[in-house]
Amino acid sequence: MSGTGANLAGTAPASPDLFDKFQPLIDQREALLSTGITDPFNLVMEEVISPTVAICNGRETILLGTYNYMGMTFDPDVIAAGKQALEEFGSGTTGSRVLNGTYAGHRDVEAALREFFDMSGAMVFSTGYLANTGIISTIAGKDDYIILDVDSHASIFDGCAMGNAQVVPFRHNDIEALEKRLKRLPKEAGKLVILEGVYSMLGDVAPLDKMVPLAKQYGAMVLVDEAHSMGFIGDHGRGVCEAQGVIDDVDFIIGTFSKSVGTVGGYCVSNHPKFEILRLVSRGYVFTASLPPSVVATAATSIRKIMTAKDKREHLWKNSRRLHKGLTDLGFILGTKEPQSAIISVIMPDLERGAMMWEALLHEGLYVNLARPPATPAGMTLLRCSLCARHSDEQVGDILGMFERAGRKTGCI
Repeated sequence: MSGTGANLAGTAPASPDLFDKFQPLIDQREALLSTGITDPFNLVMEEVISPTVAICNGRETILLGTYNYMGMTFDPDVIAAGKQALEEFGSGTTGSRVLNGTYAGHRDVEAALREFFDMSGAMVFSTGYLANTGIISTIAGKDDYIILDVDSHASIFDGCAMGNAQVVPFRHNDIEALEKRLKRLPKEAGKLVILEGVYSMLGDVAPLDKMVPLAKQYGAMVLVDEAHSMGFIGDHGRGVCEAQGVIDDVDFIIGTFSKSVGTVGGYCVSNHPKFEILRLVSRGYVFTASLPPSVVATAATSIRKIMTAKDKREHLWKNSRRLHKGLTDLGFILGTKEPQSAIISVIMPDLERGAMMWEALLHEGLYVNLARPPATPAGMTLLRCSLCARHSDEQVGDILGMFERAGRKTGCI
């Protein structure tokens, strides 16, 4: 019997390698690197000098791909707050917010968020990804409908999948498509419309002033991700919701500390009267270790400074308009016809040419993001530039010169 069993085991077909599904990407990556090009997804910054300059591959490099929109990472007050919290409260909480992981600093950063957005409720998560997955998966369940833009961030789609809601996507920024989807849904069903203020790939803005009232007309709640607009869009930096006058009609605003705030973490703010119950039912909040005291101290200090950073917002917009016009005049094709945010995406002919251009810019002393399919809309390859309020006029001029030289060297212009 044992021999028969051994034979059966010996003749059993081999199990497939669970990595086989990644083979096309593995082949694509190996083909790209075989040309001798620098790996665009494995850059190391040996030293960070300021929000706009780092040492990369031993060379001083202008940073144009960090999402450090308001330049808060080296703010003296922010750094001092982090140092003080590290000394007074230690390096970490070693626990969840609902157990031993709520320190005075966690309450303080949530108070700063309530003040910043002028809302009654605020929850802080350990990352922006967890904020989206934790909130979306909790408030929309099996019998509910989520209507979302097809270009939504991966964390939004993951939150939908975790909550097992019925997902109804619509064409990017298409108001008529949104209404068609809403019309088809049962009136009695729970509905959540999810939008983004600024979409991070192309840097384009959503028509929230039309979409939010439309969602409300059909009885849907509205969640807006303002990760790439918080801090610099709107009179007080509250994002596209504020700039387009619909912030009071939005049920939930989600964002991250890893962009304008300059550290790490995520949040959700809301005026919903039952909002606090989410602290007990959101798995992304209950079952995750809370942020270290130094992180929440830096975040709270940064948020309060951003509230009054009108001059920085104006300078950032000036940078955006100048870079957009300069790249357009050079002959590059951009993701938007007009500058709409601090993100300016340069559309490349294909991945290979995009990687060549990325490397040529790096050799010039400029770092940008190379974004590739399937993360990009319509299968485009993009060089994604994210401006900072700390980029000087001189640096923007240097950046345009680098793009011109790299573009001509690679045949992109």
